[in-house]
Amino acid sequence: MSTGISAVVPASTYRLQLHEGFTADDAAALVPYLSRLGVGHVFCSPVLQAAPGSTHGYDVVDHTRIGAEIGGEGALRRLAAAAHAHDMGLIVDVVPNHMAIPTPIWHNRALWSVLRDGPDSPFAEWFDTDTSAERSILVPVLGRPIGAVLADEEITVGSAEVPQADGTTATETVVRYYEHVLPVAAGTEHLGLADLLDRQWYRLAYWKVADDELNYRRFFDVDTLAAVRVELPEVFEATHATLLELQGEGVIDGYRIDHPDGLADPRGYLRDLERATGGSWTVVEKILEGDEQLPGDFPCAGTTGYDAMWRVGGLFQDPHGALGLTHLWQRRTGDLRPFSEVAAESTEQIISTSLWAELERLTELIHHICQEDIRLRDTTRRNIQQAVRALLGSMDRYRAYIVPGEPAPGGERAVIEHAAARAQTVLGDDEDLATALETVVALVCGDEVGSAGRTASTQRAEVIVRFAQTCGPVHAKGLEDTAFYRYTRFVAVNEVGADPERIGVEPDDLHDHALDRVRTRPDAMTTLSTHDTKRSEDVRARLAVLTEQPLEWALTVQDLDRATADAHGDRVDGAIELLLWQTLVACWDLPGAAAARITAERLEGYLLKAMREAKIHTTWTDQDVEYEQQVLELSRAALASPEVDRLLTEWTRRTLSAQRAAILGQKLIQLTMPGVPDVYQGNETVDLSLVDPDNRREVDHAAQAERLARMIDGAGPEGVGDEKLWLTHRALVLRRRRPELFRGRAAAYRPLPTTTSHAVAFGRGVDDGPIEVATVATRLAQGLAQRGGWGDSHLALPEGRWRDVLSGAEVDGGMVPLEDLLSSWPVALLLRCGDAAERTEDRIAEETVDRR
Repeated sequence: MSTGISAVVPASTYRLQLHEGFTADDAAALVPYLSRLGVGHVFCSPVLQAAPGSTHGYDVVDHTRIGAEIGGEGALRRLAAAAHAHDMGLIVDVVPNHMAIPTPIWHNRALWSVLRDGPDSPFAEWFDTDTSAERSILVPVLGRPIGAVLADEEITVGSAEVPQADGTTATETVVRYYEHVLPVAAGTEHLGLADLLDRQWYRLAYWKVADDELNYRRFFDVDTLAAVRVELPEVFEATHATLLELQGEGVIDGYRIDHPDGLADPRGYLRDLERATGGSWTVVEKILEGDEQLPGDFPCAGTTGYDAMWRVGGLFQDPHGALGLTHLWQRRTGDLRPFSEVAAESTEQIISTSLWAELERLTELIHHICQEDIRLRDTTRRNIQQAVRALLGSMDRYRAYIVPGEPAPGGERAVIEHAAARAQTVLGDDEDLATALETVVALVCGDEVGSAGRTASTQRAEVIVRFAQTCGPVHAKGLEDTAFYRYTRFVAVNEVGADPERIGVEPDDLHDHALDRVRTRPDAMTTLSTHDTKRSEDVRARLAVLTEQPLEWALTVQDLDRATADAHGDRVDGAIELLLWQTLVACWDLPGAAAARITAERLEGYLLKAMREAKIHTTWTDQDVEYEQQVLELSRAALASPEVDRLLTEWTRRTLSAQRAAILGQKLIQLTMPGVPDVYQGNETVDLSLVDPDNRREVDHAAQAERLARMIDGAGPEGVGDEKLWLTHRALVLRRRRPELFRGRAAAYRPLPTTTSHAVAFGRGVDDGPIEVATVATRLAQGLAQRGGWGDSHLALPEGRWRDVLSGAEVDGGMVPLEDLLSSWPVALLLRCGDAAERTEDRIAEETVDRR
């Protein structure tokens, strides 16, 4: 199916999290404000029917319906109509990798059918299950081993009214275990309970069994999200039909694809999607590590922007401060290891615990291949498992892209080979292990190994796919959800797509990235905050000043410890302390931000998540109550302490100008660099949010709309919160009025020279024509102030007359003194004066008034 609709590249996007408390109708009511702000397209979290009570939408249960909780299809149509009436579009989030296993399961009719009817279900091929399992799909929901549960008669058989696809209900025999309800296979209703359970297409089990014996692929280690085989044409069509129909009717304009690395063939999926959508604007949530590039043959606009995020944020971090922060970390924790060792330890723990079932499944598959081939038969299961374990743990990215039946591309093969070299170091000099590793690598790459002519077997193809799909969960859970919570040296770089060992980015590195973006994927997304970031952009920006004053920060930490000494339990460790102090200093009162300091409830919720994710003293499944309570008591004492208040307030006062420069500088760069900028809900002004669910809190859009209206009417910004809102508005409207300067390969990007490392500047134009817009930002402002300010530092601005659309000031081109240019704002957005520019400025002014 092809819609024949040409792709429309958004001028920008604004991300909204839809749920029962904020529906598509609520979003529609915001459209006038978003349009006035300058937004190009509204960007929604997943809109298909999610599990009951979902607050995010990634737990889809029904692909045929728009979520009832967000208002259903009618509300989504009203949102699209409102957006289109304001010359805006609608982007929706798509979840192709998995579906939810809800409670009760009947909410997912496809899965209910599979559990009830087994291979006779029309959905039998939908889910990625291990068909060799003796008792089919594991359902690990019991609170104790099944023998004990049966002995205490906690499981019963009865009847229930089960919802059907046509909206009616049907009476079915069911198994009940408290709130869990499961179907009963036809012909087994008359059996005794134990025999009945033994004859089902699922295996009811103790929840702890899952880590060892789970036999369906899931999203990372989340047992309640079962993977879908979207690589099958019939599954792709069924799971995308509703969205494609809405696109064909002009309701939906583009897509964000969630976690494509979980798919069997991401490139193939994107090709299917491109054909089905007619080439609509599509971005993928691909997390690139370091200098990794999105494969050039992926038919999409690009990534969702984590690759831009760490580079932009790093501009405002001083790499020279890394040594001081490292010394503080080592003194407080006694841990002298580099992050790479912490990450390796964390990854090994993940492989050997929560992802053990995935390791076992790969091991069993490879061992079976070896047993079937006489030339490989002496490769033992133990050695295979150790080799696979080492190779998974040595991958430095989410996956390599190798497709069964196709030669492995050189770059993708190199990813596996480099990981194998690291794995060999882990395995040591054992010759048998080395041979096993060689066999595993050959199978993963699709090479011929063992007897000739066997490279095209079904099982060997499955090894390639299964290994790639396992790499992502290992990498994400080991790093982002474990090591990032252990290594708290400087948490601003403990971020999705970033590297805790990499502090600071030079302007030339940003310029190189931007120029490459123009050449390769000019219309990819850029971002600073998402629903998945560990901290909001402003929290990270506020922390950047720590890299400029590591000694002063170390002394402040010492004083904070003294102020809370009476509440410091003997179990509280240095790593969690450093996390606490960095969280508080970044979420404390910021004058002029209109963002209240973090509350005790928010802080405690965050600390509990951080402690359990670290998995050192306590975990989600094995909680150390004494440790957790000691940490929470310290946090309560800190919030209640007048001395802590004084210390954090004084730190903020001393570093306020640097924090302001970082907050405004990174936002302006993101909004004007190559790519389609996304603004996460509420982040058009200062937002001090932490990891989800904290970043899904309600946003006071009405207050922001009122503040924006006041400034448009002529009032000046009142503090950094207003300044960020005004900056966002002016930049977004400029992008909307002059799309040729920002969209596609014709939108040129040119670095502008400065005589100081404390400023970064670039211009935007069209092809080889003159620069029409220039961005200037102050970086490392604390160090700049300590050096006495700008002095005789200059910006080389192209000749002509320029107007700063933020302050309204005008300046002539040439060698412009930065002292004059950045006297009131630490940033400038310069528009070339002249007929075209004046018409643009007039249209900006007219538009902001007309759309009130």
